[in-house]
Amino acid sequence: MSRSGSDEHIDPRIRQRRESVERSRTQKRLLWVAGAVGVAALVALGVFLLHTALFGAKVVKVTGSHPNTTEAAIVQAAGLDHHPPLISVDPAAVAARVESLPFIASAQVSRHWPDGVTIHVTERVPVTTMATATTGWATLDGAGRTMAVAPTRPTGLPALVVHAPSGAVVPAAPVGGTVARAADPGLTVARTLPPAFAAQVETVTVAADGTVSLALNSHLAVLLGTTSDLTAKYEDVAAIIAHAPLRGAHTIDVTVPQSPTVGP
Repeated sequence: MSRSGSDEHIDPRIRQRRESVERSRTQKRLLWVAGAVGVAALVALGVFLLHTALFGAKVVKVTGSHPNTTEAAIVQAAGLDHHPPLISVDPAAVAARVESLPFIASAQVSRHWPDGVTIHVTERVPVTTMATATTGWATLDGAGRTMAVAPTRPTGLPALVVHAPSGAVVPAAPVGGTVARAADPGLTVARTLPPAFAAQVETVTVAADGTVSLALNSHLAVLLGTTSDLTAKYEDVAAIIAHAPLRGAHTIDVTVPQSPTVGP
């Protein structure tokens, strides 16, 4: 017997129930499809809005001490001066761009929804100045990075003079660059000079053999030798300056810290 023939003998109430169940299933499928389409549309709209100016990095805050770098320069280097969408701001990439600025030692970047970015910076500390290959003077940090170049020698910093093993005088690197390795002993001394006599140091000189000497504003020369035992050598220099009779003396030799000498 055919299906249509059998359906003719089904109780009308059962047929109605079946049709009702089928309609309910169809309606549920349609509702599910409509819901999925609605959710996808909302997600697409949300992604679209996140990439618009509505959620742009409009509030950029720079924290930390940066006396040698303007806030505008930091924001521009970060690439945030045009308020890009916050979702496209990569904190690591932004920090790397800010750290490319000559005076910036480190940068930490964080996003704050819906429209904020904070950049915390730490500047490099100037420890010495050094003549450039032309006629300028570079300001260097303790690692030998050139942070700025000026036509005249900066005040308040000792000058670093470095003689390469060949005997040639080593120049400072361009802004953003780092001086040659031959300067390392002098940089070590420049960044560790003690307060007891640091203000008296006018010049830190590295000889071709890597030994270091100081020229003080009192016209005394201090022979440090290598950079080993610097703490003991500094203590000897401070004690001699404070207590030893220096009339007629021109040289303080602490190359052997256990046996410092004062000579003409």
